[in-house]
Amino acid sequence: MCLIVLDWRPGSAAPLRLAANRDERHDRPAAPLARWRDCPAILGGRDLEAGGSWLAAHSGGRVAAITNVRAPGFKAGAAGPSRGHLVHQALVEAELGAWLERLASQAAQAYAGFNLLACDGETLWHLHHGPLDTRLAQVKPGLHGLSNASLDTPWPKLTQAREHLARLLDDPRRNFLDDAWTLLSDARQADDESLPDTGVGLTLERQLSAAFILGQDYGTRASTLLEWRAHGEIVIAERSFEPGGIAAGHRQCRLPVAALA
Repeated sequence: MCLIVLDWRPGSAAPLRLAANRDERHDRPAAPLARWRDCPAILGGRDLEAGGSWLAAHSGGRVAAITNVRAPGFKAGAAGPSRGHLVHQALVEAELGAWLERLASQAAQAYAGFNLLACDGETLWHLHHGPLDTRLAQVKPGLHGLSNASLDTPWPKLTQAREHLARLLDDPRRNFLDDAWTLLSDARQADDESLPDTGVGLTLERQLSAAFILGQDYGTRASTLLEWRAHGEIVIAERSFEPGGIAAGHRQCRLPVAALA
C-alpha cells in the first residue's frame, strides 16, 4: 500500500473503516482479493512474486496492512525478506503485541523501510521502520492517514484523502462502502511547492503525489475498502486496475469474525 486513510473507533458499531491504494509495478504478479488456498482463514490480495500481502484480514479477528517508506538510501540486504510477509505474520502470530515488540526492538532491521498497521479489534498498532528510527505505538482513536513517510505525515494526498473521509463519515446520507471510492480515485497531482523532497527527483515526486497514480509501468494496482463490523464480520471490497488506470475487476467479500464485546 502507498496510501491508507482510516477511522479508528474502538467500542463502536464499526471500530475500523479503512480506504487504501496499492501502488506497484504493473508487471509484478498478484492475486486479487480472495481467501488464501493455503490458509482459508485469511482474506486479502496476495503478491505472487514473494508470497506476502499488502492488506488482509483473518477470521480470528485481525487486520494488517503495510506501506513502504520512501527513502532511496535505506534498503535491506539483497537477500532481505519481503515486507509483505509482515502482513501474514501479523495475522497469525499468537501474541500480536509481543511479536510487534520483538519486531520493533530488533527483527525489523532485516527489512527495508516500512509502516505496518495491525489491529485485533481492540488495539490498533503502528510500527514504523525508517532511516531515522524504528518505533511502535498504539494508534489513538480518530481519523488517521499513512503514506510513505510515517503516520499522519501531512503529504498533500494524505491530507486531502483524510479530509475527504471525514466529510463522508459526517454525512448520514452516504455509505462508506459505496462512496469512499471517490477519495481513492483522485489522480490530481500536488502543486510543486507542496511536494515533499524524498530524494527521488521532482518528476517522480509529482507522479507519486496523486492519490491514484496513473502509469504504464508503475501505478495504482488496487483500491481497497475495509469495514470491521463489531457484530461479527469484516467486509473488504477491492477494485483492480491495469496499466493506465484501466479498470480490471471488482470484488467484495465478507469474513465472519467473533463479535466484539
